Amino acid sequence: MIPRSLGGKKIAILVENLFIPEEIECYKKRFEELRATVHFVSRLWDKPSARFVSDSWESEISHTLEVQIDFQHIDVNDYAAVIMTANYTSVRLRYFEPPSGSPISPEQVRTSPAVQFYAKAMANPKIIKGALCHGLWLMTPMPELLQGRRIICHEVVLADILNTGVIYVPSPSGVVVDNDLVTGRSKHEVEPFIDAITEQIHQVNSATNRFSMKKTNIPVSAIKKAS
Repeated sequence: MIPRSLGGKKIAILVENLFIPEEIECYKKRFEELRATVHFVSRLWDKPSARFVSDSWESEISHTLEVQIDFQHIDVNDYAAVIMTANYTSVRLRYFEPPSGSPISPEQVRTSPAVQFYAKAMANPKIIKGALCHGLWLMTPMPELLQGRRIICHEVVLADILNTGVIYVPSPSGVVVDNDLVTGRSKHEVEPFIDAITEQIHQVNSATNRFSMKKTNIPVSAIKKAS
């Protein structure tokens, strides 16, 4: 089944250094084909833009990605989906600073701006959340947000993710859908991962449209009684 057009809906994709070029190119290509608007976002440290460098362990050539949107300056509720990219981008985005003059404490891991941004997305079931490969690492500072969720991830991070109380599903497809949360095992599953996110966006739209129709289709008898 070929996914239907997303009609200009916005997709936020979190990135940092050590991204996987093939994954990024697939997001650009597939979401453009689906008529979605893709925003690559990151923490820009009060600068107008930042240039991130890819992981080059599989290739001698490094790729760069220019990002001009700081996720701290956007409303997550404007997006149909928020995706945490694969590899070590999620680890780098967990960085936080303790208050000036204070030592680092365990509680502060929850204060990372990227963790806070993704947590806001998790709080809204109308936003489809995607996490590929290592992506769920971003949510380990807030394990309660993953507890009981059905997921798949790369086996190298599985021990950490299991500690949040998830239900691991070894799906043969490498993609697991748990309502508004879509996870994929590795970069090799990026295409079906995108297709699953797209389908979930359509399901949210359909449910929203049905609810709107119910609200507008008020029986005449009810109107008479109200008057």
